[in-house]
Amino acid sequence: MDIKTVATTPFDDQRPGTSGLRKKTRVFLEKTNYLENFVQATFDSLEGFKGKTLVVGGDGRYGNKEAIQTITRMAAANGFGRVLIGKYGLLSTPAASCVIRKYKAFGGFILSASHNPAGIDEDFGIKYNGDNGGPAVEKITEAIYRHTLEIEQYLTCEAPDIHLEKVGSTQIGDTEVVVINPISDYALLMQEIFDFDAIRELFKSDFRMCFDGMSAITGPYARAILENELGAPKGTVINHIPRPDFGGGHPDPNLTYAKKLVSIMFGPTPPEFGAASDGDGDRNMILGRNFFVTPSDSLAILAANATLVPGYKDGLAGVARSMPTSAAVDQVARALQIPCFETPTGWKFFGNLMDAGKITLCGEESFGTGSDHVREKDGLWAVLFWLNILAVRKCSVEDIVRQHWQKYGRNFYTRHDYEGVAKDRAEDMMQNLRNRLHSLPDRVVGSMRISYSDDFSYTDPVDGSKSAGQGIRIQFNDGSRIVYRLSGTGTEGATLRVYIERFEENPAAHRIETQAALSDLIAFANNIAEIQKFTSRSKPTVIT
Repeated sequence: MDIKTVATTPFDDQRPGTSGLRKKTRVFLEKTNYLENFVQATFDSLEGFKGKTLVVGGDGRYGNKEAIQTITRMAAANGFGRVLIGKYGLLSTPAASCVIRKYKAFGGFILSASHNPAGIDEDFGIKYNGDNGGPAVEKITEAIYRHTLEIEQYLTCEAPDIHLEKVGSTQIGDTEVVVINPISDYALLMQEIFDFDAIRELFKSDFRMCFDGMSAITGPYARAILENELGAPKGTVINHIPRPDFGGGHPDPNLTYAKKLVSIMFGPTPPEFGAASDGDGDRNMILGRNFFVTPSDSLAILAANATLVPGYKDGLAGVARSMPTSAAVDQVARALQIPCFETPTGWKFFGNLMDAGKITLCGEESFGTGSDHVREKDGLWAVLFWLNILAVRKCSVEDIVRQHWQKYGRNFYTRHDYEGVAKDRAEDMMQNLRNRLHSLPDRVVGSMRISYSDDFSYTDPVDGSKSAGQGIRIQFNDGSRIVYRLSGTGTEGATLRVYIERFEENPAAHRIETQAALSDLIAFANNIAEIQKFTSRSKPTVIT
């Protein structure tokens, strides 16, 4: 193998966030050595990988295959002993975590911009996951960024392109490159967790569902497991072929962007169950007939019903939610007398808790739910969890949710997203609010009084690391909350997210429409932060 040392120059915009490095696809295409710099900076930040295994795969978006060829040559030149690649270059994010863990890989690159649109004029992303299968810890991401600012050269080699269309093994010098079935290892793991026989019987009973792959990565996994393995009728999985531009759609499984699924589930003859996953397969949306299950309620219901699933029959060690996620799961944890952790947004915080054996289930309000079976959120796993519950309880999605509210109370909850806001104006709004936090306690909204307000900070109970500035919280004396955060998942401008929550113990109030139930808090949240003044927006882009 002829190793080449290529001179390069650093860029100052390659700081990886909690979701890796995301930019417009043209940035990766048009900035010379942009991808190569990030990959080499990652290798330069790691120790002890010589001769070890690297996993590489992605969600199939534009540029995925070409990036995999580049990474593979660089991995060989840098001394990895083996590279595992998903067939066609495809690996969902949870499947990549599964493969890293199963084969005890040193780590892996996942090529995805998650739920962001794809195509030559849309988004591309790359992130590094460690040997636990989860996102790189902050120490590593900071080291990667430092190296991108100092990089002068990267290593690669001359080698023919890997044939990604065929499962098999080849060599690049001393490095074995293995193209693997991207579905089989993940499907076997799902069989170990869920009662596939019970779900098969459910489908034999004329139970119908619709799963929307959103022309993204989860389609092939869903067809293989739901239709081929579990016996769901052919056509159950729609938009099942991953496309480089996700069919021109926005692969975010919510009521706004999953339009086809929503039209089916709220149509004249909907199936009993509907679900969708996102671009890289780690998010999920759950629907019943004419009924939407919020991600926060979904997490709480999975926790409350966990012992119905073989993989969790012995109960849960604990649960965790991100700070903006509603406190619905807190009610369940109290009833089960298990710990409940509130963390910053970012799956690595859950990974620390799972690695330490402190939690079993976890979730974020942004349609991400997961457990300790991998170290990423997992969309299809959540769908199978719901199917297992439906198979055992033999009632509708809506009945399960309403019975849950009757037992645990209901957390009315919504998220208002203001997308593509000018970043400086959004940051000014947040700073203006921070400056006034001390004056907010004791203000009254209806019958509610603000008990405290703060900018959320977190000390990790496992490694002691501290995370500050994680979002502004306004807490009311009855458990109601307002939370403001700026999201870093986009590539243009800023997304302001406002979360509003009210706990209602009275079951008689449960049929009130969510936005109506929260109307006074929504008005207060808009006014106190002066959202229209700072963003020039009179209403949100997306309401969830």
